[in-house]
Amino acid sequence: MSASAPTPLYRQLLPARFDDLPRTLRVLHERAGFHRYRGKVEVERGHGVFSRLFAWATRLPVAGRGTIDVEIDSGPHHERWARIIKGRAMRSRLWVDDGLLCERLGLVTFGFRLDVEPLGAGNSIVWRVAKVRALGAPLPPRWFDEVIAREYERDRRYRFDVFATMPWIGRLVHYRGWLDVE
Repeated sequence: MSASAPTPLYRQLLPARFDDLPRTLRVLHERAGFHRYRGKVEVERGHGVFSRLFAWATRLPVAGRGTIDVEIDSGPHHERWARIIKGRAMRSRLWVDDGLLCERLGLVTFGFRLDVEPLGAGNSIVWRVAKVRALGAPLPPRWFDEVIAREYERDRRYRFDVFATMPWIGRLVHYRGWLDVE
């Protein structure tokens, strides 16, 4: 990274801990420009009406197993992600605001607090919801206490595990898998 290049989003949010992350996480989150990664994913979805409605509003992936393609376009102040599963893209935009990683998924914008936590022989990035807005209106963050994402490395592969459940609704989605980032 050159002296004039902007600081990547994750390094901005985890300045003292970023270099403690496993190599695959650092590589994925420091690359500028457009990159495509391929891997495998398993997706479980909730079945209730409200679960399906929330999944539609946030464009969550469909249930199943198979290949995942992730396209990341990193600009100086934001990233655009497309997670393509079974030919359908879950698109989002990420940026930093007030110390949070903000992600717009469909009609909902999340503000995540990132932390580095030990996991196995290395460290992981853990995302926890700090604020939520749906159609611009704030929602109580406590509703999202059980929405947690974790990124880690195992067998020299970037791994992810995203679990989202809400009170009175139940499971929204649980998707996990790996990507080759080399």
